[in-house]
Amino acid sequence: MSIAAAGRLRGAGQRLTSNRQALLEILERADRPLTIHEIVESRPDLAQSSVYRNLVVLEQSGIVRRVMTGGDFARYELDEDLTDHHHHLVCTSCGTVEDLALPKELEETIGRAARRAAARHGFVEAGHRVDVTGLCHNCR
Repeated sequence: MSIAAAGRLRGAGQRLTSNRQALLEILERADRPLTIHEIVESRPDLAQSSVYRNLVVLEQSGIVRRVMTGGDFARYELDEDLTDHHHHLVCTSCGTVEDLALPKELEETIGRAARRAAARHGFVEAGHRVDVTGLCHNCR
């Protein structure tokens, strides 16, 4: 993954610094998208301002994806083409986000439906995301 990330950063005129590498390792180990607070908690040696700046660079380089939830919540994860395709369960109360992998057959059906719907509108589909919103087990 570091090789792909370094290539994308070079393409954006950036370098894979030690702080960026640390962020990628944190996100790679995570089982769900993380908030900046959670990232800083897992590596207190990373300054919050540095985490903010580096996440912007990583997002602009196509390495990290921001997952927006209700309110002021933003979470970060590795871009899907560096990991496995998945969707999210998003709590509209606390902002918790859990990864949701769908069965292959359902994923293929959704993909075909998205491509057909996009084509009807003259749109070229490059991918799809499904976020299921509601209340998590702690908030209901």
